[in-house]
Amino acid sequence: MDLFQFPQLSQLIQTVAIYALPVIFAITVHEAAHGYAARHFGDDTAYVLGRMTLNPLRHIDPVGTILMPLLLYFATSGAFLFGYAKPVPVQFGNLRHPKRDMIWVALAGPASNFVMAIGWALVLLALVALGIDETFFIRMAQGGIMVNLVMWAFNLFPLPPLDGGRVLAGLLPRGRAQDVLMRIEPFGFFIVLALVLAGVVGTWWLQPLMQFGLKAIGVLVSPFEFLLR
Repeated sequence: MDLFQFPQLSQLIQTVAIYALPVIFAITVHEAAHGYAARHFGDDTAYVLGRMTLNPLRHIDPVGTILMPLLLYFATSGAFLFGYAKPVPVQFGNLRHPKRDMIWVALAGPASNFVMAIGWALVLLALVALGIDETFFIRMAQGGIMVNLVMWAFNLFPLPPLDGGRVLAGLLPRGRAQDVLMRIEPFGFFIVLALVLAGVVGTWWLQPLMQFGLKAIGVLVSPFEFLLR
């Protein structure tokens, strides 16, 4: 029996081939960035545990990175994907200024994704400028932009355990508000997942932020258009 008789499986293989490299880089650099930032501000937990690395195998979670996205892909015919990597361990109490520094450690991951999105945009620009119209490479560069923008925007959502929740915790004054966030955190993943499935995150957070991100990247890479003409 020819596996490619099944359009959904054939499409999955093509999608994996195109997105594998962008996703691996996006996840790996994101998590490593947290570790580098934490060490810079005084916590070497990630370094000691070997998580300050660009080896993707150290950051892949079997359930969150592989099983969940595959199951959702087949369950929704590719309309909805969701996953996560193995979080880099950070002992915020070890930071030199825990409340302030946790903001920078949290922002390091999404910031790395935004930088990578710019990098993929430059790759796409170079492909077009050089007249390389191979669909596979064009779609990979486009996928690199979108994957990193999604990770950038999604992780900034202000609810723990996402990076945006850490930023919010660092910005809020000590007291009742921070206590509420700490109580929410154990259930945060399920709350975020419910909001995603309900369309709240996509409509009111991801779409506006990604539109802004695309416009910002367009402005940032526009000077290179003249260099490549």
